[in-house]
Amino acid sequence: MPERTVTTVDGRRLVLSNLDKVLWPRTGTTKAEALHYYARIAPVMLPHLRRRPASFLRFPDGVDGERFYIKQPPPGLPQWVPTVPVPSGAGARRHVSVDDLPSLMAMANLAALELHVPQWRDSTPEVHDRLVIDLDPGPGMDLVACCRVALLVRAALAEDGLVCWAKTSGAKGLHLYAPLADVPAARVTDYARALARRLEAGHGDLVVHRMAKALRPGKVFVDWSQNASAKTTAAPYTLRARGTPAVSAPVTWEEVASCTDPEQLAFDPDQVVARAERDGDVLGGLLNPALAARL
Repeated sequence: MPERTVTTVDGRRLVLSNLDKVLWPRTGTTKAEALHYYARIAPVMLPHLRRRPASFLRFPDGVDGERFYIKQPPPGLPQWVPTVPVPSGAGARRHVSVDDLPSLMAMANLAALELHVPQWRDSTPEVHDRLVIDLDPGPGMDLVACCRVALLVRAALAEDGLVCWAKTSGAKGLHLYAPLADVPAARVTDYARALARRLEAGHGDLVVHRMAKALRPGKVFVDWSQNASAKTTAAPYTLRARGTPAVSAPVTWEEVASCTDPEQLAFDPDQVVARAERDGDVLGGLLNPALAARL
């Protein structure tokens, strides 16, 4: 395969490079296969990325090589890729906003395998349109335990009038999302912290809300801090740079409730594409403004 391939993506000229480079040595998965995944999953992925300033993990030498965490547009990025100003100290810095397929492919071409986005859009970090709860299993716990806690979180949110959806982190945990009607960031963080404390108070044998690692063995950490404006979470459908290709994949509540083995909710890129083609976007309700809560 030539080192450089010129193509057109939705009318945008894009020079793809080193498509045969192996990015996942354990499976022999190449950069071309990563690009192919993003091209196929884009119809359901892009609505969750648009207007959100993205951050990326780049792996130019593959997942076993050095990684680079980037926020600003990297060298070599085409000028037509949209950016958005993000307040930073005394000024603002521009972040990539992955609003369309050409932009998604341009970043993937730079081996930006993982996409992470905040819970706010445009240049307004002080107002959030999503609540996220990150369930992280401590030592001795696993994804099955996270599923148990996810059901508790879902019930607690429902008591407060919020509806939520679930996806795997692409690693060991789960992410739960609830749509919000543009709520001040501080209020979202306060609510998420109070929710985590409430869950620990009622289920202290299973849940911990404090960040100290010494408290986590045998518990699931309900990480409320992901709602801080400065933080980002792995985007829905993003690849994860594990030993083998993994995806932060949406899952149904039926799958969460019936999970008895972590492997039941571990999906490779081809499986995620097949699920999306069969079921559509399982997280689609997250984008419905009629379901957004005001807290």
